[in-house]
Amino acid sequence: MISNQVLQSTIDSLKGIARLDIAIADIDGKVLATTFQEDRDVSEMVVSFAASQADSQAAGGFQFFKIFDEHQLEYVLIAHGDTDDVYMVGKLAVLQIQTLLVAYREKFDKDNFIKNLLLDNLLLVDIYNRAKKLHIEVGVRRVVYMVEAKDNLDGSAQEALKSFFSSEPKDFVTAVDEKNIIVVKELAPEDDYKQVQKVAESMMDMLSSELMLSAKISYGIIVNEIKEVSRSYKEAKMALEVGKIFFVDKEIIAYNALGIGRLIYQLPIPLCKMFIKEIFTDVSPDDFDEETLSTINKFFENNLNVSETSRQLYIHRNTLVYRLDKLDRSTGLDLRVFDDAITFKIALMVVKYMKYMETLDF
Repeated sequence: MISNQVLQSTIDSLKGIARLDIAIADIDGKVLATTFQEDRDVSEMVVSFAASQADSQAAGGFQFFKIFDEHQLEYVLIAHGDTDDVYMVGKLAVLQIQTLLVAYREKFDKDNFIKNLLLDNLLLVDIYNRAKKLHIEVGVRRVVYMVEAKDNLDGSAQEALKSFFSSEPKDFVTAVDEKNIIVVKELAPEDDYKQVQKVAESMMDMLSSELMLSAKISYGIIVNEIKEVSRSYKEAKMALEVGKIFFVDKEIIAYNALGIGRLIYQLPIPLCKMFIKEIFTDVSPDDFDEETLSTINKFFENNLNVSETSRQLYIHRNTLVYRLDKLDRSTGLDLRVFDDAITFKIALMVVKYMKYMETLDF
């Protein structure tokens, strides 16, 4: 349905061309947009005309026209003027509004199609049939972005993103819930993940600078067929969730950069609990103090390099060795040994995952 603001703008422009007043009403007689200077009660005449078989009619000094959308009566246009071309201008206005109805319907149909495509609500044959009908290319490269704000997103964020991608008519911006905005971006044959990342960074800059919005953006892998768009969407959704667990400080999270976090996220909780009990038999990860955790994280950041870690922590090398030995005694894992370090790293990530899932259950 066309907004009242668009209807008003349309008849204002027509009044500028022809010297006559125009109003548009719904079939119940309620005036939605008008250029009449005085209030004129034409509701009864509109309702009577809407119920008639005529497509146009002159009555009470007004010319009435019916406006259809796919054979369904949507509006009644009322024209009034002193010139002889009232009928002609009225027909011109009807044609212009019907053209708008077609454009709005196609826009709605495309948005509805993209939503159902993302949510896997379409059969394969329906995907290709509807894409053809809506003039959407099926064999082009695309990627799906997901934008999530800390607070619920309002319409301004979606409109800002639509404006951001307005120069690319083959891109789609839609929403599947109140917290997330989805962007289905068409890519050129030469575009790679560096370009995909740049687009995400530009989106983030726009949301931050124009709307002062604190958000996270994720994206899936590049797909080559329209039927695979839902896959990229699911991957972007997973990237967003995994990012909340293992990449808290990152604003932009790529599915193809999740690493082992992607595997851990798909593990069942009972299996995780069993794994943690096997690794930490005599001590719980919750028992580690802040100093120990800081030492462990910095050691991993520096690729198990004792000298560099001690330098960045501003401690003597022997102090770091003492802390690592103490950890070895309590857990049975020596972080200076690669296999033990890998086991410990995975265990800490599993603990993070379990804690995150507990907050969701709560």
